[in-house]
Amino acid sequence: MGGTTTAVRPAALRATHGAGFGTTGMQRWLDRQFTRIAVLPTTAMMLLIFGVPLAFSFYLSFQGWSPEQALFAGTFAGTANYEDLLTDPQFLKSLSVTFVYTATTVATELACGLGIALLLNIDLPWIGLFRTALVVPMMITPIVAALSWKLLLDPDHSVVNYWIGSHIVWLGRPDTALISVMVVNLWQNAPYVAVLLLAGLRSLPSEPVEAASIDGASRLQVFWHITLPLLKPYILVALLLRTIFEFRAFDNIYVMTSGGPANATMSLSMFTYLASFVRFDLSLGAAASWLMLLICLLLCLFFIAVIRRREAN
Repeated sequence: MGGTTTAVRPAALRATHGAGFGTTGMQRWLDRQFTRIAVLPTTAMMLLIFGVPLAFSFYLSFQGWSPEQALFAGTFAGTANYEDLLTDPQFLKSLSVTFVYTATTVATELACGLGIALLLNIDLPWIGLFRTALVVPMMITPIVAALSWKLLLDPDHSVVNYWIGSHIVWLGRPDTALISVMVVNLWQNAPYVAVLLLAGLRSLPSEPVEAASIDGASRLQVFWHITLPLLKPYILVALLLRTIFEFRAFDNIYVMTSGGPANATMSLSMFTYLASFVRFDLSLGAAASWLMLLICLLLCLFFIAVIRRREAN
């Protein structure tokens, strides 16, 4: 009797342990899959909203399609649209304008943003008020900011012309139009870089700076050899973000100059817009947008490689 009870009890315990293990394993599997299941509806919606238009634009870039035709009734053109772009003087001009605009605005934004961040990092009376006022330009809608500056630069009723005592058509001359758009962009987006770099400055350790000061290093030496190297990750992030945004700049250019005068401010985004929605050459516009995406992707991969190499060192 006792032997039978002793033999049955381990079997029952093994059965109970196995059932518990199975339940626990299922719960763990569900816990691991919960994140994927939770984001699945959002992912499907994003693919539907962004993936379908992207796929259709990629399809259009290899088609000779016009709005009068059915959705998939275009003729296959191969790489003809891309070949037309790469031999189009207007597209090549827009490409050069975009690179000049991006390089100049990003460099000035980083320089001005770093200078503003260093000034705001000093603990002075009312410095909190200045830090708050700093974010006002970047909080304004780009269209509203561009319209405001267009009024300020008006040749007949311009406040800027009144201040300098001269009559200059800032947005109507090829030599000043692009510079004017750059200045407006700098005014609105340099605070973004300043806020990002200020956050980096506030998070830097104070021990290296104090040690360098004790060793007799000047403020310039401390900044160049300690602060700037420690701030490089933040600078690289700001460089990456601003390059992406400036390379596809459209709002200010569209409102202030519409790509003129004489294509002096014709960026890639503006060229794509005019080709797609003014000339209604949607196939050419799709090809231009994919070339712009490819160039932007290459720039992003370059900056990401630099950031990873910096982190590895």
